[in-house]
Amino acid sequence: MIFFSKDGQLENLGNGILEATWAAFPTLARNQIALTWIVYDPPVSVNTGGALTPNAFWNHSVRGFTYRGVERIYPASVVKLLYLVAVNEWLEKGMIQQTSKELERAMQDMIVDSSNDATSLVIDILSGTTSGPELPTGPFETWKYQRNIVNRYYQSLGWEEMQTINVCQKTWCDGPYGRERAFYGEMLENRNMVTTNAIARLLHSIVGGVAVSSGRSQAMMALLKRSLKADDLPTDVEEDQVTGFLGGGLPQTAQIWSKAGWTSQVRHDAAYIELLDQRPYLLVVFTEGKAHAKSRAILPLVSQLVAEAITTL
Repeated sequence: MIFFSKDGQLENLGNGILEATWAAFPTLARNQIALTWIVYDPPVSVNTGGALTPNAFWNHSVRGFTYRGVERIYPASVVKLLYLVAVNEWLEKGMIQQTSKELERAMQDMIVDSSNDATSLVIDILSGTTSGPELPTGPFETWKYQRNIVNRYYQSLGWEEMQTINVCQKTWCDGPYGRERAFYGEMLENRNMVTTNAIARLLHSIVGGVAVSSGRSQAMMALLKRSLKADDLPTDVEEDQVTGFLGGGLPQTAQIWSKAGWTSQVRHDAAYIELLDQRPYLLVVFTEGKAHAKSRAILPLVSQLVAEAITTL
């Protein structure tokens, strides 16, 4: 069963937001956007410092709206959110001997700067595998089984939203080589694929303080926190995860915790947002298509429209 309840008011608002987006961007096809939006009505159950037990949190119903929320889409760097939770789970359960300065640095750079090199180390540690030349059949089968450990973890949670996702690949600048390329499959059929509903549930668990543990959820929230102030945004990167993403459509008084992803084909963002004197909410928006991946206007517009809709609740 999906983790939120559908709601007539949010359905009307959500459909209106989509129609306004298509009106502003007529080349954005109906199947080139997916969205999941969760609203936290009082009493708010999230960002409480982990005050609720997991049972109390999951029994607390929330309402939401989704459009194409079950469609499998290439997640780009949004997948790093799943790797962040997994590595925290491994640490909590002692599946990794102990944290190290290098692992801590990699976890931070993976989320704060969206570093692909940092993500590579995290996946090596999660799976006990490394990149390199192609392998003979037997060792390659073992390697593939180990690399699928993150998939097995998410399937073990028993969440409906996680049953169709695939999260076993590293993120690349130029692309995979050697055994990594072979692992993708001839037609890239084994590449990472997620849904906006799956990402929404995972982020919901983090902001609810129940992902792995209360303390680890708060540590993950600290990594996801973004500043909306222009002076705080990095100038030495291609994308700062705010400009051209959901943070770009928010007032300066807002607070946002997010993880963006982008390639030449997609532009995505997943965020938990708090507006001054309004209900907090969670928003995951994926867009596809070369022209739309380059656009720094679509996600900010959707974010602005959702922020305006929140004030009417």
